[in-house]
Amino acid sequence: MSSPMHQDKRVDQAAVTDESLMAAHEKLIGKQPDEKAHYKLAPLALLFLFSGLIFFGGTYLGRFSGHFHPKVYNEYAMPPKAGEVAAAPAVDPVVLGKAVYAQVCASCHQPNGMGLPPAFPPLAASEWVASEERAIRIVLYGLEGPIKVKGVDYNGVMPAAGPGSGFNLSPEKIAAVLTYIRQEWGNTSGPVTAAKVAEIKGKEGNRAAMKVAELEKLP
Repeated sequence: MSSPMHQDKRVDQAAVTDESLMAAHEKLIGKQPDEKAHYKLAPLALLFLFSGLIFFGGTYLGRFSGHFHPKVYNEYAMPPKAGEVAAAPAVDPVVLGKAVYAQVCASCHQPNGMGLPPAFPPLAASEWVASEERAIRIVLYGLEGPIKVKGVDYNGVMPAAGPGSGFNLSPEKIAAVLTYIRQEWGNTSGPVTAAKVAEIKGKEGNRAAMKVAELEKLP
């Protein structure tokens, strides 16, 4: 007789009932260790770190946000009350004028106001700086042609710096830079106002660069 055929295990699995499968699964689940109460150190450290950062961020915003008011630029300031208009901080014209001079004028007239002969005359102790009417017009419209400053002849071109020019300085900035120049490097003239600059701009309108002959007619 031939030996009995080897029993295929897949045939035995087909006879497994649903109840036996569920019982086997329950045994496997019951044998898994309960690790839910065990925490690793790294996640705990990150939890405390992010909690601290959130607390710090909330405290900082609460102190320096200015209540998130769109017109509060000072982090220590409080928003204005209803019906109250926040006043803009006053700007020192000399400080503003010094900054404008460094940006626009210093490359030609030099940081010390001594100029660059024979093209760019000095502003230090200059007789042309003392005249408010002349100085405003020179900055507004520029200057062309020869000019004598402190007994020395210069012949260069100064570009216009007023509104609509390449520099497009506002009356406030022109007034500030002239105020700075007129009290610096030995000059002792008074401040220039933006209203005076706007007044002269209104009189002259849009025009070409100034000439010395025109300026000499002004006080």
